[in-house]
Amino acid sequence: MLIHASAAAWGSDAVLFRGPSGAGKSDLVLRLIGRGWHLVADDQVMLEGWAVSAPPALRGMLEIRGLGIFTALPFAENARLCLVVDLAAQADVPRLPEPAFWQGPAGAIPRVALHAFEDSVCEKITYALAAASGRLRQKTGAFAA
Repeated sequence: MLIHASAAAWGSDAVLFRGPSGAGKSDLVLRLIGRGWHLVADDQVMLEGWAVSAPPALRGMLEIRGLGIFTALPFAENARLCLVVDLAAQADVPRLPEPAFWQGPAGAIPRVALHAFEDSVCEKITYALAAASGRLRQKTGAFAA
């Protein structure tokens, strides 16, 4: 299954970023790479079961708006999808969201909405991935049991 999205991985755990053109998918992946994450795919993501990867023609490529498309970047292959982030306008991000899920081909995946250009978005994604993977717990919010 091919999806219009971008993805980054922390270790073997991947996050899928969805949103319209200009929502900040590539910019967010660039900022995560700067924090030690790995590129999985930019603009087009292949999803097979829980495994996410880039289509062969796009592997190691990242568009950096204002600079162009970079090639031969290190990338993660077949990372395990753990979280879906829908990129939204700041006003559309709920303060205390209820748990939500995206129905992928292999089942339900936790899903949150975040604003790509918020200063703390990379830290929020790190916390969200840890919660989605069971490494952090919540009392209330998107990952509360």
